[in-house]
Amino acid sequence: MDSSPVMIKWILIIGIPVLCIILYRIILRVFFGVIIVPEDRIGLVTKKFKLVGRQSLPEGRIIATEGEAGFQAQTLAPGVYFGKWFWQYVIKFEPFTVIPTGKIGLVLARDGAELETGAILARKVPCDSFQDAEAFLRNGGRKGRQTAFITPGSYRINTFLFEVEIADMVSVPDNAVGIVTTLEGRPLEEGQIAGRIVGEHNKFQDADLFLSNGGFKGLQEQVILAGSYFFNPWFLKVDMVKMTEIPIGYVGVVISFVGSEGEDLSGVEFKHGNIVAKGNKGVWAEPLGPGKYPINPYILKVEMVPTTNLVLNWASARSEAHQLDKNLSTITVRSKDGFPFNLDVAQIIHIPNTEAPKVIARFGNMVNLVSQVLEPTIGNYFRNSAQDSDVISFLGARKERQQAAREHIGRVLEQYNVHGVDTLIGDIVPPESLMKTLTDRKIAEEQKVTYDTQMKAQETRQSLEKETAIADIQKEIVKADQGVLIAERIADAAVKKATGDANSVRLQANAEADRLKLLASGEAEKTRLLAKADAEKIEWLAKADAEKISLTGNAEAEKILAIGKSSAESYKLAVEAMGGDNFTQLKVMESIGEQRIKIMPDILIGGNGDGGSPISGLLGLQLLEQLRKKAGQDKDNGSGQR
Repeated sequence: MDSSPVMIKWILIIGIPVLCIILYRIILRVFFGVIIVPEDRIGLVTKKFKLVGRQSLPEGRIIATEGEAGFQAQTLAPGVYFGKWFWQYVIKFEPFTVIPTGKIGLVLARDGAELETGAILARKVPCDSFQDAEAFLRNGGRKGRQTAFITPGSYRINTFLFEVEIADMVSVPDNAVGIVTTLEGRPLEEGQIAGRIVGEHNKFQDADLFLSNGGFKGLQEQVILAGSYFFNPWFLKVDMVKMTEIPIGYVGVVISFVGSEGEDLSGVEFKHGNIVAKGNKGVWAEPLGPGKYPINPYILKVEMVPTTNLVLNWASARSEAHQLDKNLSTITVRSKDGFPFNLDVAQIIHIPNTEAPKVIARFGNMVNLVSQVLEPTIGNYFRNSAQDSDVISFLGARKERQQAAREHIGRVLEQYNVHGVDTLIGDIVPPESLMKTLTDRKIAEEQKVTYDTQMKAQETRQSLEKETAIADIQKEIVKADQGVLIAERIADAAVKKATGDANSVRLQANAEADRLKLLASGEAEKTRLLAKADAEKIEWLAKADAEKISLTGNAEAEKILAIGKSSAESYKLAVEAMGGDNFTQLKVMESIGEQRIKIMPDILIGGNGDGGSPISGLLGLQLLEQLRKKAGQDKDNGSGQR
């Protein structure tokens, strides 16, 4: 399918409206001189010629304010304008000038009056923040960099006349100070290094107000504190420094390099510097206490002075945290007898708050105080002191020399407004050879003391042994005396004991007699009662035994009778069954078995050899004898009925 008709259709649909718009704008522009400025644009006008009047701009001018040919000061805001024929005007659309948040717009004017002699910035004139170029030129605006600037926002700026440069705001952080140096203003007065504080100018943010109030060019006494500021970097520059911090235990003595020549408050007797009131040039009489201060270090110098006790060590291997004694070392002196030796010294000083300005006015700083006063004073004192004594005497009189040094050095320091708290002598290192001599001497002295002590110990021991012997003899004497006394006491005790024993035996005998008497009476009664009870018991037992015997006899008789009858009946039946002889032999054999009668003699004597009955001869005799004994036992046992 051919797509050409479709394309033509779309071209007509889109192209005809566009063509109409183009033709409409061309027709309006050509035949009616109509200009439509969009809402986000500004129209910059260039005029090609002027029909009547002056055609060209005055010499040195590039922006027309009277309708001359050239760049026009008047701009076109968003809207519709007539009479702007294309053959006479060229209209250029430019976007608005936008200043972002946190920025400022620095303005450079390409046209205007010439700058004043010596000026580098053009003063501000009424011109609606540079949006009215015609007003700027008519009100005397000068070409070049402007003191005024535009803050964050959108502006209709004529870029034919003004060039805008974006710059950052200035932020001063916490615990910092902004030191200001202006690039415009009056020259500094003679003898001054910074411009004094002038009237209100919104902390240098309004350059024109600063200049109109007589502000000076260069370093400023006034500082700015933490915050964000709209500073024109063409007008000033800001250096950031930390706040001056004075720690606890110190004061800050301020030395000012600016200000008027104030009255000297140090007094007639003080001839080492001028001490003035706050705000004047010189050393301020009132020091700053512990804290943080927004000090301009370019015009004010703060010297830290410790107000607590300060220790300074003349020792090579030791230094305090303040480091004021880092250049001090062990003092080397020479004694009267020519021996050099070293000693460590510690000096404690105190500077009152009220005296701190005088110390700084006199010496400039604490380091100079140490190097110019303390170091030579203390070093020379101990060198002079050592020359008046030998080493041994110096060592022996250490306490006295320390006391003398404290008093002498204290008097010297008072002249410099410093209080000497104490002077301490540390290690004293005599020569090695002298130390050996002293050591040998000391050892000899100690040995002598040891020998004397041992001798006294021996004498004491001898005395002790003598006294011990006497004490031992005395002990024997006392022991003998005590033995006699003890014997006497024992004898007396024996007599008393015998007497007591006799009395005890007598009393015991009487008591025993009474007891036996009572016991005999009780035993007789007891015997009578027991005899009576025994008689009754015997009588009862006799009766019981008789009764028992009677009953037992009757029962036994009946038993024997029954057994006899039974046996007789049994024997009778057996005899009838076995015959008399066989039954007799059976019973004999039973008796022999039951009684285990030995029927065979140890020596068998035979009969007549005729093979008769085995019960013959001695065997027969033996058997009969055993039967006889058995019959006798049965009779005794009551069983002879068989």
